[in-house]
Amino acid sequence: MAYDPNIRASDVDRDRAASLLREHHAAGRLTAEEFNDRLDSTFAAKTVGEIDGLLRDLPGIDLYRLPDAALTRQPRQNQPRRHGEAWRAAWGSWVAITLVLFVVWALGGHGYPWPLWVAGPWGAILVGRWISGSHPQGRRGQVGGPTAQDPAKLPRGDEDLPGRPGP
Repeated sequence: MAYDPNIRASDVDRDRAASLLREHHAAGRLTAEEFNDRLDSTFAAKTVGEIDGLLRDLPGIDLYRLPDAALTRQPRQNQPRRHGEAWRAAWGSWVAITLVLFVVWALGGHGYPWPLWVAGPWGAILVGRWISGSHPQGRRGQVGGPTAQDPAKLPRGDEDLPGRPGP
């Protein structure tokens, strides 16, 4: 079908033109006043010819261009934390939550000491892991599992799972 400037413009046509105007304004080709005037005229346009007239003196922009090859995502390489930092974070979380629970308990009238049912077992698990030499997150000496160390060590069949790099 040949281009006919007298064809009625659709909402999609107006929205695409508004997006183009925003891009040109962001690039510095339009002042704020020109941008506002053209944007108002875009939404008031009845034909595609009127919209084209608002964009005629501006270079073409492909709003739907694909990302550059340099922008491809690489699997995130987790930096292993030192053992002491992980333990500080684990104990700090325990202290903060326990403190909040005891403040709530104290403001509630000092009834049955229910915060001990949270703080006690959690603290016991932390002490047990600390004594046994485990990592606070359940691993021995490493943080991040096979995806952080070597993606080639991933089990086969997991490539399609979210968060796992492909082959």
